[in-house]
Amino acid sequence: MAKSMTFEQTMEAMSKMSPDEIKGRVAELTKMCICGKCPSYKGTGEKNLLFCATGKSSMIKKEKGCVCPGCPVTEKLGLKWIYYCMKGSGKEQAGM
Repeated sequence: MAKSMTFEQTMEAMSKMSPDEIKGRVAELTKMCICGKCPSYKGTGEKNLLFCATGKSSMIKKEKGCVCPGCPVTEKLGLKWIYYCMKGSGKEQAGM
């Protein structure tokens, strides 16, 4: 089995992708995303997903629990943070 890439390696690989490739990758990751099952997400009226890639939510205001550590996207992208919906994308939290 191939070793998982680090977040930095993932960002490097994505920086070489075309806009269409990135759009396809985001669509693939959105299908894996479990944000909709998160206690912080439920009941907020938020409709967006994949905050680890897109950044903070304008609607989620309270930390009520975080499912990010168990999300398949976390492993796929080599993410290491939580509460992307409130603290920003992986790139933002990494200071990139």
